[in-house]
This record gives sequence, structure tokens and C-alpha cells, in this order.
Amino acid sequence: MENHKHTSSPKNLVVAIVINAVIVVTEIIFGVIARSMALISEALHNFTDIGSMTLSWYGEKVTNRPKTSTKTYGYKRAEVIIAFVNGGVLLGVSGWVLIESVMRIFNPEPVGGFIMLVVAIISLLGNGLAAYILERDSKKNLNLKSTWLHSLQDALFSLGVVMAAVIIYYTGWNIVDPIVSIVVSLFLLKEVYKILSESVSMLLDSVPDDLDFEEIKEALKKFDGVTNINDLHIWQTGSHDRFLSVHMVISEMPEAERVKILAKVMVLLKDKYNIQHPTLQMVSAREIKEIGLEREHCN
Repeated sequence: MENHKHTSSPKNLVVAIVINAVIVVTEIIFGVIARSMALISEALHNFTDIGSMTLSWYGEKVTNRPKTSTKTYGYKRAEVIIAFVNGGVLLGVSGWVLIESVMRIFNPEPVGGFIMLVVAIISLLGNGLAAYILERDSKKNLNLKSTWLHSLQDALFSLGVVMAAVIIYYTGWNIVDPIVSIVVSLFLLKEVYKILSESVSMLLDSVPDDLDFEEIKEALKKFDGVTNINDLHIWQTGSHDRFLSVHMVISEMPEAERVKILAKVMVLLKDKYNIQHPTLQMVSAREIKEIGLEREHCN
């Protein structure tokens, strides 16, 4: 059985979450004072990373919780539910910021360039520190690597806001503020869409995006002695655990040959498709009639 225990440091995640929380509160307060939509949209982008980091931290805590007789998959699906809720909230908020920013393009408002610059510099330093802290553990698992990349993106966006603040402070071109806000909001909407799309797919037990259902079905059919593949299902409960169940019709053969096919199928699914939890039903046409398994199959 593959070990899925995360090896990242929850302490580093907590520190990064606190840093981002301070940045979000600071940017929202002073974004309102300075009337800067760029600061507010940057705060929302940081807020998405708080959600991502919190999910990573939560995953550290619940991944290894024991399964129960009522929660046979454990608590892995909680990650998906939280991501879906966060995505829905962020979709509404980022949409509002985008509309407000477009309106300011046509009706620019004075922006406190100096306040915007100071807060943006603080945000850049904070995001840079968070990215540095998370980079230490980013090579340990993909979950934490994606969180580190989000923090790195935050630092880059903060740099963009700093540049906008400098332009506003020295030129008075207030229109730069909503332009930066629109760019950040569009990127945020793109990220939110990916989160919602992936969450819905997992909740609907869809085939993981990087797997080809028909390819796997044909690969199973190619094994010697396999005559048909029915009721093939592939799904995942979270970021790491993938499941497969299938009804395989095989020709008459000795039990030893059947075991060899079973072992080869298990190796293929794990090594090539990263499916760690397969459930295989292997029966011959004769056994189907004797047991009474004739029925319609869903695929």
C-alpha cells in the first residue's frame, strides 16, 4: 500500500497563513482609505492563498485520520468541499471588484499614491517572506509546492502594485489603479474557475483530468484472456487518492493464470496511471451464467 502521509511542515504553513492574513487586513483597510482598487484586488488574491494554505494545513491534520464504519473514505473529501465553498465566495467578490474597477476606468477617482505605495511595499516584503518560508518544503510534496507557487505569484502581483503606486505618486495617473485591479481580478477569476471546476468534478466522481477513460479501458482489454470490460469507473476523493472499479470478463483458465493477470493489472494501474485503489471483479462467461450475473452494464 502506498504511503500518502504528507511530509511538509505545518508550522511553516501556519506562519505563512498569519503573514497573508496580516497583509489582507492591511490592504483592505488602507485600500479603502486610499481608494485603491488595486490594493483591494491584491488583498483578495492573497485571500485565495490563505484558503489554499489552510486547505494544505487541514490536509496535514486530517489525511491520516482513521476511517470509520460510516466514513469509509475517511475525511479526504472535506478538502474538496472547502475548496468549492471558498471558490464560490471568491467568485462573487472578485466579480464585484472587476465591475467596480471597470466603472472607475470611465470615472477615475483620486488615489492616495503614497499610502498605496507604502502598503504595496509591505505586501511585497510579506509575500516574499512567505514564499521563502514555503520554498524550503516545496520539494516534499505537490500540495505544498502549489501553495508556494501561489505565494510567489502574490509577491509578483505586489510588485505590480508597487509599480502602479510609483506611477500614480509621480504622475497622478489615477487610471493606472483600476487597470492593475482589472488585471489582477481577471487572473483571480481564472484561478477561481479552475478551483470550482476541479471541485465539482471531484464531487461528481468524474474521471481525473489527466486520465483518459477510453485509453485505460483499451489497456485492460489487451491483457491475454480478457474478453470484455464492463462497469469501469475511475474517480478520486481528494488530491491524492484515486480509485477504480471494473467488471472484467475473462476466458476459462487455471486459477494461477487468473492471479497473474490480476497482478499485472494492479501493477499497470499503479505505475502508469497512479491509481492506488483498484477493485477488480474477474469472472468467465460460464461463471456469469452459473452465478446469475447477467445484467445490463452502465458502460
